[in-house]
Amino acid sequence: MTEPEVRGPGAISAADAELASLRRQADDLRAELLALRQAVAEAERRLGSLQATDYLQEANEKLVIAALRAQSESETSARAFDEVSKSHDIDALTGLPNRNVFFDRLARASAETKANGQRLAVLFIDLNGFKQVNDTRGHAVGDHVLKQAAQRLVALARVTDTVSRWGGDEFLVLLTDISPGAAAIAASRIVEGLTFPAHIGEDELWLTASVGGSIYPDDADDIQTLVDRADAAMYRAKRRGHGNGGYAFHNNDALAFDHPRAGTDLIMKRATEFELTTLHPARYLDLKEANEQLVIAAIGEQELRAAAEQALRKQHEFVAVVAHELRNPLSPILAAAQSLGRTGTNGSPAPRAQAIIERQVAQMSRLVNDLLDMSRLTTGRFTLEKEHVDLTGIVEMAIENCRHLVNARAQELTVSKPQSTLNVNGDAARLAQALSNLLDNASKYTPNGGAIDLEVKVDDPSVVITLSDTGIGITAEALPHVFEPFLQDTHAIAFNDVGLGIGLTVVRELITAHGGTVIAQSAGRGSGSCFVVTLPLARQP
Repeated sequence: MTEPEVRGPGAISAADAELASLRRQADDLRAELLALRQAVAEAERRLGSLQATDYLQEANEKLVIAALRAQSESETSARAFDEVSKSHDIDALTGLPNRNVFFDRLARASAETKANGQRLAVLFIDLNGFKQVNDTRGHAVGDHVLKQAAQRLVALARVTDTVSRWGGDEFLVLLTDISPGAAAIAASRIVEGLTFPAHIGEDELWLTASVGGSIYPDDADDIQTLVDRADAAMYRAKRRGHGNGGYAFHNNDALAFDHPRAGTDLIMKRATEFELTTLHPARYLDLKEANEQLVIAAIGEQELRAAAEQALRKQHEFVAVVAHELRNPLSPILAAAQSLGRTGTNGSPAPRAQAIIERQVAQMSRLVNDLLDMSRLTTGRFTLEKEHVDLTGIVEMAIENCRHLVNARAQELTVSKPQSTLNVNGDAARLAQALSNLLDNASKYTPNGGAIDLEVKVDDPSVVITLSDTGIGITAEALPHVFEPFLQDTHAIAFNDVGLGIGLTVVRELITAHGGTVIAQSAGRGSGSCFVVTLPLARQP
């Protein structure tokens, strides 16, 4: 048996050293494994957190995208709805109501007008020379011109009016609660207002407009016919004005508008003015309002000037007629005066010449008296010398004054009057003058061989004098104006030359001054006339 080897203290065997080395390696491996495990755990933790964040972010992004898409789709739908609505009501280019809205408003307005017994007007407007703008400058420039025209029409219209685009370069305006005369004024203002410069860059284009009008219910009682007749009237105005602007109505044509630019359908020139739309909005509106006032003032000035020119023309005509009327009796007076130099067989002046002179002098005297009375009426110096007079004797005096006219025309004069005295409180000379004017008028406008009937009767507390004839009659257009000064029916002038046109005016003023009335009646041309004078009887003292 081998004895174990005995070693001293501090001695280390090779096995121990190797074991210690293995243990150190194991510890290192365990530490490294722990570190790896910790790294894996950290990686797993980070990976899990990163995935959750990514998922949340992606979800949020999807929600935002969905919300944006929904909002976009909503706005697109709203715009589409607005466009669909506007396409049915609003003209896309000018922003004006389209023809559908116009007809709807016209239908409602015509019903209200009919119920209220009023009138409305439709104006059909066309821009002259607009095709030339499109052909020479392009449709973009044409669209700009149409927009400016629409703005002008809106500025010229009242708040209650409707301005609409019919199509192309044509527009419609609905004027509610308006008289035919006011509608004509509105049409003339539109013609003037649409004779305007369209500023295109540095160029200035001048256009004119033709306007046709129709009145409801005078011209038509259905809205389509009303528009059609306004359209037809517009083409008449265009033809008559030769494309230079003007207006006409269905039943009452007006003269073409005499604008200083007439004769130039389209003018292009360099614009020295600034563009109004570049101004501050408030300043632009002030300038726009001032321009509208200037347009209205210019139209008013032109209307006043035209009225003054017409009054001057009438004055010249009146002076010429007065000269003619006063000269007419001179020839027979001169001839009669010459014959007075030759005495009759008994040495006395020729009675025929004397009668001629007396009649012509009486005619001139009556004419001068009428002129003086018109002067007194206009200056407020017209006076009467009233007293109780017998109207029967005054009627006889008037008949005697006009007897020679009736006999010269071989007319039959029938007189019917009471035998009793008819007392009235009046001026005998003035009443005789009024009745003489009526008899003279009846004889003048009754053909040779015609009949005149004078009737006097009592209708207590008044006396009524009716003078009727079988003459040329009075047209319906002239009947309401027969008592106005210096106005005569055209067919009356043609029948018996032109007169002063003041005889009936004097009659009306004289009868009215006596507290009476006078009216004119006639069934029309060729149907004779009738004048009825009513005077109050004088109360017995």
